[in-house]
Amino acid sequence: MTDRSLAGELLTTEEGLRILQDEKLELLLLLQAAYRVRAHHFGRRVRVQVLNNVQNGYCPEDCHYCAQSVQSEAAITRYRIKGEEEILAEAERAWQAGMYRYCMVLSGRGPNAGRVEQMADLVRRIKSRCSIEVCLSAGFIDRKMAAVLKEAGLDRYNHNLNTAEGHYGAICRTHTYQDRLATLQAARAEGLQVCSGLIVGMGESDADIVTVANHLRTLQARSIPVNFYMYIPGSPLGDVAHGLTPERCLRILCLFRFLNPDAEIRAAGGRELHLRSLAALALYPANGLFSAGYLNVAGQSTAEVQQMIQDAGFEVETVEEAE
Repeated sequence: MTDRSLAGELLTTEEGLRILQDEKLELLLLLQAAYRVRAHHFGRRVRVQVLNNVQNGYCPEDCHYCAQSVQSEAAITRYRIKGEEEILAEAERAWQAGMYRYCMVLSGRGPNAGRVEQMADLVRRIKSRCSIEVCLSAGFIDRKMAAVLKEAGLDRYNHNLNTAEGHYGAICRTHTYQDRLATLQAARAEGLQVCSGLIVGMGESDADIVTVANHLRTLQARSIPVNFYMYIPGSPLGDVAHGLTPERCLRILCLFRFLNPDAEIRAAGGRELHLRSLAALALYPANGLFSAGYLNVAGQSTAEVQQMIQDAGFEVETVEEAE
């Protein structure tokens, strides 16, 4: 399985399910095998990314898992877009702290043309000050919007698939899986790298997880955040993430490494909550982490993330080193 992944061959659905389900496939041996693939493409380097929730709440969509939805009663701090100087200062702090990528996240269905121009200008200003990759997650966009962002120097556009198409109706009713695909296709068509991942623990099947991993490979997603569902009280979906043991989370990360061998696999939201004392083992299949939290949920500080990476024998990668 490892050799076939290194050769770029697609594993079968049955092999993917075995990674998740076969207790005879011991976890440490599986991690070692996934590490061979990870090390071939990324060595022992880890890309640390920081999220900036530049607009929080007030989203008209009904994504059941999301605290920012209008359907949510979660006690979050809602605000319109931050001031530009505040956003720029946060980008500079991320760069100075050694972050590889800075991702601006806007709540809502999608931006209008004016907001896209504003974000494009922010990208230019960040790039003029900082040697850091910039990612934007702003909801649905079309090719014209993607072209504006690409011209401004945006590196990646994030739009998560979140779950398999067959399960999508169980987590959202105001848009479809195909709507999300259209945004990813628009971004890629205009030359933006695609960042797209999922949230596990929302009632999906193992086959759904394998399906998403394969679809992201087809979409040539260069960055795949693997989130583990975190319940925020008041969110419509409820506390459904049963069975997300540290071992299961690690097996899921291994699955994504085998099926997307040269993609940046990120152990994303829920890493601290669900991996617990085994969090450092995520670095064997994954080569990316978030620091300083996940939008409306706190996480490890940048210093704690960097210390964990160092303690595990890995190294933080910067944009300058990648170049």
